[in-house]
Amino acid sequence: MRSRLFVFISLVCLCVAIGSNDVRILEIGKGERIEVRESEKGLLKRRGVGFIDVTDHLNWPWSKNVDDEHDLPSYNYPKQTSEVDSFENLSTLIDKDEMYMNLANFCSFFTRYYKSPSGYESALWLSEIIHNITDVIPKGAVEIEHFDHKKWRQFSIIVRIPGHKTPENLVVMGSHLDSLNLIFPSWIATPGADDNGSGTVTNLEALRVYAKHIADGNFPDNTVEFHFYSAEEGGLLGSMDVFSSYKEQEKLVVAMIQQDMTGYVRNKRDEHIGLVTDFTDPALVDFMKVIINSYASIPYRETTCGYACSDHGSAMKNGFPAAFILESEYNKTNQYIHTTMDTLDRLSFDHMAEHAKVTLGAVLELANWEFMRLT
Repeated sequence: MRSRLFVFISLVCLCVAIGSNDVRILEIGKGERIEVRESEKGLLKRRGVGFIDVTDHLNWPWSKNVDDEHDLPSYNYPKQTSEVDSFENLSTLIDKDEMYMNLANFCSFFTRYYKSPSGYESALWLSEIIHNITDVIPKGAVEIEHFDHKKWRQFSIIVRIPGHKTPENLVVMGSHLDSLNLIFPSWIATPGADDNGSGTVTNLEALRVYAKHIADGNFPDNTVEFHFYSAEEGGLLGSMDVFSSYKEQEKLVVAMIQQDMTGYVRNKRDEHIGLVTDFTDPALVDFMKVIINSYASIPYRETTCGYACSDHGSAMKNGFPAAFILESEYNKTNQYIHTTMDTLDRLSFDHMAEHAKVTLGAVLELANWEFMRLT
């Protein structure tokens, strides 16, 4: 019996090694790159090292945008809220039971690892849910795109509500749909309830409520997009493909707001939202302070999370201003992520509802905002 177990483990390790032999170029800080094998990415994650996998972007025509420091554009984000009435009407529609049901289904896939069959199936399921909740929007007023990636099957999803006045201005609400177990990603269960099932469902619920707003004829002036990225755990691979493509097409992303881990509360007597201040756009961060103060019932705490800690890093890397909010200060976030213990029972749906309010409030304020570039 022991010899059979040894043979099985050896075969698993061999399969992992064979499938993980590619040398990848990772950026672990501004202008700081290293070369590692695919199989070594997990070691970096265990050490808490954030990275962008830039291997497939180095030789693209806009590669200088990956290599060079950006002069990020600065915009005149709102200094106070103006959509309070709309928010008060819509926020009552945020449904924690709906969020629970969606997250329970999303976590039921064996793993959402981007290279796994069940990772692909989870994207198909999410796409079906998105089609269902946006079906209330008039035909032609919403577009749903499967953004395909050449080297893996799990696609990213882009939900686009074109603006009626200034459609060139893109407001993006982002989250990633994949999950990761740091031991054997394809072989061990990874429910990924918090990372990032919670952020995905938060984004999904904000989209569901906002779709009802659009269905009532409240079309945005600017284009509003909800993004669900594949392969964040591989080094922001999916979002890098998306935002590099946007850069190539000369699209204008005026604001990108990322939600990654929105459900865990370590201390209920100290419940708060984490607002990331490093490697984000300061002006957009200040706008998010206005949103949280106005539309959430809990406060924010400024925090840092290091380089490339979520998909906002891909937006910033391509010259698009981005902000990132998460469940708490970084050192108080969920310690069970990337394991089999990142499960539904550890999360607070009251807390996730607060994040959904913040997402909804940000969308309402930016959808009709008249953007002016300051620098």
